[in-house]
Parts: sequence; C-alpha cells; structure tokens
Amino acid sequence: MIPLLLVTIIAWLLKIYSYALIVYVLMSWFPGAYNSWFGRELGKLIQPYLSWFSFIKPIGGMIDLRPVAAFIVLDIAQYLLVWLV
Repeated sequence: MIPLLLVTIIAWLLKIYSYALIVYVLMSWFPGAYNSWFGRELGKLIQPYLSWFSFIKPIGGMIDLRPVAAFIVLDIAQYLLVWLV
C-alpha cells in the first residue's frame, strides 16, 4: 500500500504541473513571452513533457492539440493515483 502522505504529495505536484502547463499554453497569446526569462525556465519544465506528444500534428498548421493530450494524460495519472489509495 502506498503511504497516504506520498500520494498526497504526488497529487499536489501533478496539480502544480497542470497549472504550469496552463500558464505555458496561455503564454502563446503574448508575443515574446516565450523569450522572457520566465518563459525559458517554464519551457525547460514543460517542453520535455510536451515532446512525448510530438506524434500529434497541428490542425491546419495553427491549432496545436498536444497540450490537450497532455492535460488528459495528467488527469488520468491523477485519477489512477487516487484510485490506488
């Protein structure tokens, strides 16, 4: 059995990572946001995870569905984590 404290910590980390992913996606609305210090540092955390979904190609060359798939996988991970307890 996984200790409850460990599960709680991992669940919070997944939630924080989800929020970081939301911020990273919203940064695309602001020109030059990815080139700021914050954007580069956040990109170092988020881009490796998004690269797992590189097989998903943008629709019409503009609409990127990789973040949607990333959110779904994070939600499934959180659900499975709670289910294990």
